[in-house]
Amino acid sequence: MKIPGFLGNKNKITKTPDQKFQSLIPKLSHWHPGLLQVTDWIITAGSVFLCLLMLPTRFPGMELLDISPNWLLIWVVAWSVKRPVISGVFAGIVLGLLQDGMTAHHPTHAISLGIVGMLTSLIQKQRFIQEDFISIALIVFGMAVVSNTIFALQLSLMGGSCGDMCFRKSEDIWTYYQRVALASAILSSLWAPVLYYPLNRWWQKMKLIRNS
Repeated sequence: MKIPGFLGNKNKITKTPDQKFQSLIPKLSHWHPGLLQVTDWIITAGSVFLCLLMLPTRFPGMELLDISPNWLLIWVVAWSVKRPVISGVFAGIVLGLLQDGMTAHHPTHAISLGIVGMLTSLIQKQRFIQEDFISIALIVFGMAVVSNTIFALQLSLMGGSCGDMCFRKSEDIWTYYQRVALASAILSSLWAPVLYYPLNRWWQKMKLIRNS
């Protein structure tokens, strides 16, 4: 004798995360194109604003040697990894100028983040690394080291004066920024998926809707 309850459980089909993700596409595709574009702009700009707010914030457990994750750098990597070089460079420069507005504008962060956007786009273009959480964390780690190295180079060329900090020798600059680069790279790579995952999912939805 067959029991209906058991048969129902046996024949029940469970949707995978990808199928659930695909089921959301038709709902968004029914939106007016103008409204959908405005929503995309709001979410993208809102994520940048959130990163700006989190940049000077020190949460418990998110500090290493008094250094917090570089959220703007993570955003630039997340944006640039699937886009052309010019788009990555432009995003890096804009976010660097925004960071300059919150901190000292000498040396500027626009150069370092612009180069980060360019290098990230080139890595994606050459398909050296597959796009998953581990590879994104590795990219963020490397780009954090590059960004801090460029910033330290600018500082050494300026004679060691940077806002409230003043270094007497170039050796002091590089000694200090070696610790900063390592701490920033570790924290930023660990927290990169927190920002990358939701943004990447949203941008994937927008791309699928535009191509449909």
